[in-house]
Amino acid sequence: MFPELTTERLSLQQVLPEDQQFIFEGLSHPQVIPFFGVSYDSFEATKKQMDWYAKAYEEDTGGPWKIIEKASGKKIGVIAYYFHKHEHRKAEIGFWLFPEYWNKGFITEAMQPVISYCKNEKNIHRLEAFVEEGNAASSKLLAKAGFQYEGKMKDCEIKNGKYISLLIYGLIL
Repeated sequence: MFPELTTERLSLQQVLPEDQQFIFEGLSHPQVIPFFGVSYDSFEATKKQMDWYAKAYEEDTGGPWKIIEKASGKKIGVIAYYFHKHEHRKAEIGFWLFPEYWNKGFITEAMQPVISYCKNEKNIHRLEAFVEEGNAASSKLLAKAGFQYEGKMKDCEIKNGKYISLLIYGLIL
């Protein structure tokens, strides 16, 4: 069982198969997907993401937490560590929130117990984040959490038929 993590305002819980509608709503939201690595145009297509989550849990290569605002009980986003390379003691971190919860410190708050979990429970030494160039909000958030800007991978991926560059951030735990 994936652990539940808590903060003052948030409960971070394992994403379960019954959360597929929530994941679809997030990964099809027109304000969420412009800077996120995946998106889905149907509920059925989101099954691919759910399968990926299940495989990450099963193979111990990471996993997502749904972010639940305690005050309302609403699912407001996802934070995850993934691509955990045990032999190198590193993993990536990623996140998204529904727009109505932006600029309220929720990801900054959620990141702290996730970082602690990665360090203390998973023995991860390095967390990495890859941010699409132009996503100033995520860059600012990562810097606030202690991540260091390490460089840019120019034209390293194709999204919507165009090359994009990714900014690299790292945090030594």
